[in-house]
This record gives sequence, structure tokens and C-alpha cells, in this order.
Amino acid sequence: MDKLRSHSGVAAPLNLVNVDTDMIIPKQFLKTIKRTGLSEGLFDEMRRTPEGEVIEGFALNQPQYQDSTVLVAGDNFGCGSSREHAPWALVDWGFRVIIAPSFADIFYNNCFNNSILPIALPQEQVDKLMQDANQASSISVNVEALTIERPNGEIIRFELDEGLQRRLLEGLDPVGMTLEHDGDISTFEASDRSDRPWAHMAA
Repeated sequence: MDKLRSHSGVAAPLNLVNVDTDMIIPKQFLKTIKRTGLSEGLFDEMRRTPEGEVIEGFALNQPQYQDSTVLVAGDNFGCGSSREHAPWALVDWGFRVIIAPSFADIFYNNCFNNSILPIALPQEQVDKLMQDANQASSISVNVEALTIERPNGEIIRFELDEGLQRRLLEGLDPVGMTLEHDGDISTFEASDRSDRPWAHMAA
């Protein structure tokens, strides 16, 4: 998993509450287990009409947001089903930071498995950053210092669990965290084979 120590990028606005995972990546795009190509379906029902025509008013269809890597969203982002395709689609677009007043728990944790930083902030601070996003401004985030720098220089501080912060800084997903204990696991396996040889006999 890629490390995330700091990030600067153009912010895109999505000023909607209760954006669920089906809105992020509709069910018809879940026919693959590959993590690439999913950006095509990202926010599909907001980006296109049922006839497939582009909805020009939607932010990600506008040229100034084509390379956005920071998303400023409304309350309860990522609610609904637990589909991991949702963070996959966001990463495939290029998003590395999502800022909102709150997140659904499963989506929030899935973000850290995919090197995305979800930042929960009070509504008044999100409102400031939404203004910046409406101007297609660049926002800078420092994961080590737990700070956000607005275009006007204002610093906004945020909180993050130390364990989740470490996972981003070191690029650790659950598998990577397990492999940190590879030596202990090998020692246990060797001891267990000695103590319970019958449990390791091939069927």
C-alpha cells in the first residue's frame, strides 16, 4: 500500500449529505474484483443522465476538477453497503483525501485499507474548505502534523487515531500489519509443529 505522509491537490466540492456507497459506485460496476478502471463508474448517476449524456453541472465533469485529489463532502459520507469498490473507485480517480463532517464507520475504515485519508471536521470548518473547493483551490494536508492548510494560509488541525495515522505514514494495510509479526508467527508455528505434530500431518 502506498504511504501517505503529506498531500496537496485541487479540492473538488460534493456538497451533499448521506452520499452512500451506491452513489459513489453504482451496483452495475461491481462485476470486477480489479481495482483499476472503476473511476469510469465513480458517481455515475450524478455524472451522467440515464441516456449516458454528461451532466455538465456536476463538479467532476468540469475541466478544473479533472485532476482533483481532495474531495470535500457533506455529512455521513460513505453510508449504505460496505462495498470496498467505493474507495477503490475514489483511488482510481486519484483521490487521496476526503474531508467531511462525518463518515460511515465501515467506509471510514476501508479508506485506510486503500491509502485514503478521511478527515472528519466540524461543519463550520468543512464549510470553509467547501468554499475553497468551489474555487478549485489547492488544499495541503500533512499527515504527520495532522494539519490542513487552506489557500489563504489558515491552518486547520484535525484528529486521527495514532494507529491509523501510522498505517498511512508507513503504508500498512492489515496484511502488512500482520507481516510485521512474521518472526513471532514463524516461532509459534515451529513450536506448534513440535508440540502437536498430528495437527500438521497432511490429509
